[in-house]
Amino acid sequence: MTIVMRTPKDRLRHTLLFEFFLLLLCIPIMTFALGKPVEEIGAMSVMLSLAGASWNYMYNYLFDHALVRFNKPLYPRSGMLRVFHAILFEITLLVITVPAVMLMLNFPFMKALMVDIGFAAFVPVYAFGYNIVYDRVFPPPVAVVA
Repeated sequence: MTIVMRTPKDRLRHTLLFEFFLLLLCIPIMTFALGKPVEEIGAMSVMLSLAGASWNYMYNYLFDHALVRFNKPLYPRSGMLRVFHAILFEITLLVITVPAVMLMLNFPFMKALMVDIGFAAFVPVYAFGYNIVYDRVFPPPVAVVA
């Protein structure tokens, strides 16, 4: 059986574009919602973006290999699989981002958690749409064998 997977270069492009468009959306919204200076929100967002991008690359790699291990098709991906994929990613990322929000914005734990939960609720919706568009604009390769 031939298994089609994305190349490392394609995964990098996916991650960089994902984070770029997410920053374009989130910095103005979070600046307004939290009443913090754009410099603070921007710095925090870029730091979280780097953490998110690093984890995103590793997470997608591990997720694809888990699908292969359980004899599940990589493509096309069902809506339910995309929802599961996005929510699991956000839950695992919260472990990193809540302490970072606390430190960078000088927020107590509960406020940082609420900010992060709001963000985590938005990102899966964004990720769902982004990944559908990405798969259409950049279809999976056919020549890569795992």
